[in-house]
Amino acid sequence: MDLSLSTRTVGDRTVVEVGGEIDVYTAPKLREQLVELVNDGSYHLVVDMEGVDFLDSTGLGVLVGGLKRVRAHEGSLRLVCNQERILKIFRITGLTKVFPIHTSVQEAVSATD
Repeated sequence: MDLSLSTRTVGDRTVVEVGGEIDVYTAPKLREQLVELVNDGSYHLVVDMEGVDFLDSTGLGVLVGGLKRVRAHEGSLRLVCNQERILKIFRITGLTKVFPIHTSVQEAVSATD
């Protein structure tokens, strides 16, 4: 399966909609998108993972790298996910303590840092 990416601005946040699989083959595409957004001055990102079917350790690494990049600019990276199989990965790895995870884009955009 391939990876689909699209971005839009909601208030002062940039929302990255991700669909498909984030794995060793597709994760570089997401990494490039996050790096480009940060380089263009978008430091408050919301990654909407509702359309993600699969996430592996490479994908997790890309998200952690994105978080480090925005934090270097005093920014934030919030995730939107309510799929149990994806949330389980974040719980098992302890990343629920690292990423704010929301159930909707609106909730993530409205959250204060």
